[in-house]
Amino acid sequence: MSKIDEFRESINSGYTFKGDSILLGAAKLNDEVVPNTGIKIPLSTLNRHGLIAGATGTGKTKSLQVLTEGLSQNSIPVLLMDIKGDLSGLAAEGETKDFIVARTDAAGIEYKPSAFPVELLSLSDEKGVRLRATVSEFGPILLGKVLGLNDTQEGIVSAIFKYCDDEGLALLDLKDFTKVLQYLTDEGKKEFEQDYGKISTTSLGTIMRKVIELQQQGADQFFGETSFDVDDLMKIDDKGRGVVSVLKVTDLLDRPKLFSTFMLSLLAELYAGLPEAGDEDRPKLVIFIDEAHLVFQEASKALLQQIETVIKLIRSKGVGIYFCTQNPQDVPAPVLSQLGLKIQHALRAFTASDRRKIKEAADNYPLTDFFDTEETLTSMGIGEALVTALDEKGRPTPLAVTYMCPPRSRMDVLTEGEIDDIVDNSKLVKKYNKDVDRESAYEILSVKMEKAAEEAENAPKPKRGRPKKEKSTMETILGSSAARQVGRTAANLLTRTLLGALGVSTRKKNWF
Repeated sequence: MSKIDEFRESINSGYTFKGDSILLGAAKLNDEVVPNTGIKIPLSTLNRHGLIAGATGTGKTKSLQVLTEGLSQNSIPVLLMDIKGDLSGLAAEGETKDFIVARTDAAGIEYKPSAFPVELLSLSDEKGVRLRATVSEFGPILLGKVLGLNDTQEGIVSAIFKYCDDEGLALLDLKDFTKVLQYLTDEGKKEFEQDYGKISTTSLGTIMRKVIELQQQGADQFFGETSFDVDDLMKIDDKGRGVVSVLKVTDLLDRPKLFSTFMLSLLAELYAGLPEAGDEDRPKLVIFIDEAHLVFQEASKALLQQIETVIKLIRSKGVGIYFCTQNPQDVPAPVLSQLGLKIQHALRAFTASDRRKIKEAADNYPLTDFFDTEETLTSMGIGEALVTALDEKGRPTPLAVTYMCPPRSRMDVLTEGEIDDIVDNSKLVKKYNKDVDRESAYEILSVKMEKAAEEAENAPKPKRGRPKKEKSTMETILGSSAARQVGRTAANLLTRTLLGALGVSTRKKNWF
């Protein structure tokens, strides 16, 4: 048996599954596409998370697009964190071009341009469905984490939430929370300390400064009503395709706390709200985080800890999380060890540090007798990738150089007119993009503080100057004229006695 036949047999035995799967491309050996070698990913393992890595310009975003199309086609909803702003093209059909036809012919597949159902989401003023959550829903623990508070300060925040619950003070947005902090610093401090213990004014001031820092990164746009229901991320359209929710976050790169706040809220709500699913034939939702190295570089410590925890547990809820980044080492080791699917595009060795990273990256993949992994990592062309996944029994599939399929949707952004059409026809935009500002802690405490200020203004004011001190009985006696006369007589007698003792005459001298 020739080496190519051995390779084909290895690939076909490792990538043939009983259940439904997604086709990524065809295998290559010695720089040639090997016919009848489809590289597929079983749907039943897509909740085991994954990684799409590669240097800039090697085609990793297009691989993400192909995988998203396959998921949607198989009725699996997708959430995309679109950091570069080039994934909205999923909503439009691709164009049949010569290089695309040549690629699909070489891979032995047919190219059919297709558009997919897309919902545009926004955390800011970008066009799309507004994603928001109330402060109460976010909760004291996550709020303390995203603010970077210490244990003592987190305890104070928890006590404040309890106080607001007991007093019927709704915490909907950040101005509610800041108003509570102001109230407890002055007018409400005594009332609070009677039932919840003493609080330090210094700690309240620190918490207030942390909240202001969060507000400066645009968090006021995230906290508030109407709260987004994560069930709306898991929609199927009338053709049975999973809806692709594209969250454009190009304007959040310089506001990492806001992105951390959203991710903490999303992961916590998904984990808390979804029932245990076990091993199903397909996931309920797949989340892609594009340019994940930017997330990990700028994310708060709380977000990193939350991702590490959730990535280990959320699989059983039927949710898969996929990171798209430049180098596998961009992903923390505890997270990397949990990723079942790896699509590795070419890496570039421009420096000694780059070469060390490539060697480390090669060590993350299964051994193969058909090529040198480390050398292959630097020699692959655009649209080629090393692929290894998990089969239906959870075992790693053979490592294969894959000639990736081209996306069937547009490999470019939508026009402004196309974006407007999606937004105008969105039911979720009509549901969530109404500003709601009902009575909450801010309004209730503002009235209390104004009333306290008025009472202080109208209270009787003390007379100016020092109050006259009443004389004691002894002072009254000593101040009388009779007492003064007695004092003078005694003083004269004492003076004469002292001078006589010194031999000085006390009589008046007669000079004449």
